[in-house]
Amino acid sequence: MKNKEHTRQVRDTVVKKFKAGFGYKNISQALNIPRSTVQAIILKWKEYQTTANLPRPGRPSKLSAHTRRTLIRDAAKRPMITLDELQRSTAEVGDSVHRTTISRILHKSGLYGRVARRKPFLKDIHKKCCLKFATSHLGDTPNMWKKVLWSDETKIELFGNNAKRYVWRKSNTAEHTIPTVKHGGGSIMLLDINGHILWTLSNKTSIYCGTAISGSAF
Repeated sequence: MKNKEHTRQVRDTVVKKFKAGFGYKNISQALNIPRSTVQAIILKWKEYQTTANLPRPGRPSKLSAHTRRTLIRDAAKRPMITLDELQRSTAEVGDSVHRTTISRILHKSGLYGRVARRKPFLKDIHKKCCLKFATSHLGDTPNMWKKVLWSDETKIELFGNNAKRYVWRKSNTAEHTIPTVKHGGGSIMLLDINGHILWTLSNKTSIYCGTAISGSAF
């Protein structure tokens, strides 16, 4: 990103000296400007035959290329970082921009805010036990399953946050999932067994509450 733009008079002087046969180094020393700047001015003049500013496609970006790369890198390394946090980080380096500007930069790099998928936090031993149970009952008859005592349950969270969590990830990917456990955190479990309700608190204390009402009430 350009930090300083030379006047039209300086650019015309560079071209004038170049036409007079001066080299890039001599022009740079005579006008006290970098050699790369002299080269850029002359190359532009050779291509467009003018030293005037050409029409730009839009307003120049408020963020430097370094800041844009930093934003993309932070979102990739910390996918659960919020736009407010990214906005504060850019303000610390002197670039104050709106959240929409940051979001647009991330979208151009292929990163979008998506709801993180929840994945059961199952260990290998859990998977083996489930598979063992399923294979051991493959040959069971329908009459056998009629003798099984069926139950229903619902869980009420006392602590923790089950709200949606957004992450920055590329489209059509399933990265950065949130592990979940079946009965983790402080909660009350309502268990209905053959029309009787049993409360199970988070400290494993069980309380019998009497006859259950219709299951639709849960």
